[in-house]
Amino acid sequence: QVQLVESGGGSVQTGGSLRLSCALSGYIETPYYMGWFRQAPGEEREGVARMRFGGSDTYYADSVKGRFTISKDNAKNTLYLQMNSLKSEDSAMYYCAATERTLAWILLAPPLYDYWGQGTQVTVSS
Repeated sequence: QVQLVESGGGSVQTGGSLRLSCALSGYIETPYYMGWFRQAPGEEREGVARMRFGGSDTYYADSVKGRFTISKDNAKNTLYLQMNSLKSEDSAMYYCAATERTLAWILLAPPLYDYWGQGTQVTVSS
């Protein structure tokens, strides 16, 4: 059974930085995709970035390009999200997710992801 555990959320001022981590345990078929999603109150869950394990291609939502960087540690099965130049609109619950579905290479869409972490809160204030 695949389990995902996020860490690293918190509160930061506008312009600040945070680094999220997501550790995957259990068996998952390679190649697979891991992504970061976020959901603000009253909003739909949206994709932020994703990375392929068994490869290294990445994808970012336009809203975070140039500010966020997704990376991984293959040996630790861990995904990271470095978030710089944070804005108030980045405030949300951030979720890590994983999937073996190949469509995840094309779409950063929550329904394509089968395994989810519990989420970690990111709050950006001025």
